[in-house]
Order: sequence, then C-alpha cells, then structure tokens
Amino acid sequence: MFSTEMTVRDAVLQYPAASDVFKRLKIDFCCGGNRPIAEAAAERGLQAEAIVAQLTEMKAQAPTAGTAMDWQYMSSRSLIEYVVNKHHRYLREQLPQIAANVARVAHVHGGDQPHLIELLEKFNQLKAELEEHIAKEEDLSFSIILAAEEEPASVTRDEVARTIQELEGEHDGAGTLLKRIRMLTEDFTLPEGACTTYRITYTRLEELEGMTFEHVHLENNILFPRYGAA
Repeated sequence: MFSTEMTVRDAVLQYPAASDVFKRLKIDFCCGGNRPIAEAAAERGLQAEAIVAQLTEMKAQAPTAGTAMDWQYMSSRSLIEYVVNKHHRYLREQLPQIAANVARVAHVHGGDQPHLIELLEKFNQLKAELEEHIAKEEDLSFSIILAAEEEPASVTRDEVARTIQELEGEHDGAGTLLKRIRMLTEDFTLPEGACTTYRITYTRLEELEGMTFEHVHLENNILFPRYGAA
C-alpha cells in the first residue's frame, strides 16, 4: 500500500494511474521520482497524508487503472521499441509544429508580454536538446544498453553505466527547462482574451510536458534500473 515514505517513483510503478495524480499536483515522478512522497509534497506545499489517502482511495475504486501495459514486465527491447515508436516519433512530428506556434505567439505578443520572449528561448533550447537526445539514443545509446543484455561480452559495465549516466543527465536538463516553461506560463494559464494560436500553443506545451514525463519515467524508472542504475 501507499505511504508517505514511499518514493514517488515506486508509487507510479505500483499503480501507473498514480502518475495522473502527480501530474495534476505538479509533482515530478520521472527525474525527481526517487524521493519520498512526503518530501515531494512538502516542496509543493501539499499534505503528504492527503496525497496518500487519495491514491489509496483511487486504487481501491479502480485497482487496474493505467495497467493496460505493464512496463515492468516488458522486455528491454520491447520497451525501447515502444519509446522509439511512440515518444521519439511524437517529438519528431510535434516539435517543429510547436516551435512554429511558440515563435508566432512571441512575435505577435512579445512586445507587451516579455515572458514570451524567454519562453521562445527556452523552448528552442529544449527542442534542440530533445532532438539531439533521441538521435543519440537511437544511433548509439540503446544499442549499448541492449548489448549488455543480449551480448554481454561485447560491452563493459563501465560503458553501460556511463551511457545511462549521460542519458539521465540529459533527462535532468530537459526537466529543468520544462519546469522553467511551466513557470513562465504560470502553469499554462492563458491571459484574458487569448487568441486561438495562444491557446493552441499552451495546450501543446502542456502535452509535450506530459509526454516527456512518461518518456523519462519509462527510461529512468523502468529501463535503466535493470542495468544497475537507480
């Protein structure tokens, strides 16, 4: 069962639908998931006991919610294929479109809303880092990780550990940029009278955040620990 001392990561691994609760409460369950619920709640000014009670009630009412795919029991190859086919594909298709929206909103409204200028800067940085990250995973990193399982004599433990450490560092960098984007947009709160492009931009940015959280969760909390990474 859930407790305030359980890590955020373990809560999501035990009950995948818990990720919806953490998203709503703006609690990081991917890069910052390896810490107790009590600590994560305190950082957000929330009551850990209330979160645990909510998760417990939610699981009692819907014990199988979010478990259509049990990531923990998927092979590493299947999990990686899922990440590439869903998350990498999403980023390749959506990042250019989101970039165009962010640039347009900044161009039209940035004069009297200067936060949009920084938003454009941070998004462009995030876009570049994510594009480089997924190319690196597909071209090199995932091959090294799979070799550790399927052809262990072909790679060293140090090489695998170094690869995972580099990827986790890149995940942390993306997480920091996403936090700044959420801060700049005041939790994606639209100003009064926001135009359609403004609305679409914020909606897409929030979707990008959610997709990235799942992407990182699958790697940091499920894939990497199989190779000695926590």
